Amino acid sequence: MNIERRAVLPLRIFLVVLFAVLLLLEVMSLPGQFAHMAETNPGSAHLRWPLTAVSIYWVVCIQVVVVATWKLLSLVESDRIFTDASLKWVDVILGAIVAAWAMLVVVLALVGFTADDPGLPLLLFVVVVIITVAALLMVVMRALLRQATGLRSEMDTVV
Repeated sequence: MNIERRAVLPLRIFLVVLFAVLLLLEVMSLPGQFAHMAETNPGSAHLRWPLTAVSIYWVVCIQVVVVATWKLLSLVESDRIFTDASLKWVDVILGAIVAAWAMLVVVLALVGFTADDPGLPLLLFVVVVIITVAALLMVVMRALLRQATGLRSEMDTVV
């Protein structure tokens, strides 16, 4: 058994833990946090529902990445990672990253134009850059997977 296959089980365990924590955030923690913020700071109460919605949106984007990663692991286990089915799940991951990035850019624009302290806009900008790098890395990885899938198909026809 090669190292890739030995890594699948621990990765699946951590994906389950991550998904459970994200579900807890989505259902209890984030709505509760923003409700508490609205109670303790009435001046920011109008932000309760927009912040809750945006935060849950980001959590859902991460959950989509977790599910797509799980599906890719299934393809690794069945030695079908170099097939067109894997490209579909990589596209799902890329779509979720782009969706999260787009919302973050909107939030950065809104915060950037209204902030009196540069700290939060700068932090949001750094996160935008990190997510941009992740999205571009996924584009490169998708291209590599597409090339490897093509080579595998050619090798299968030769053999």
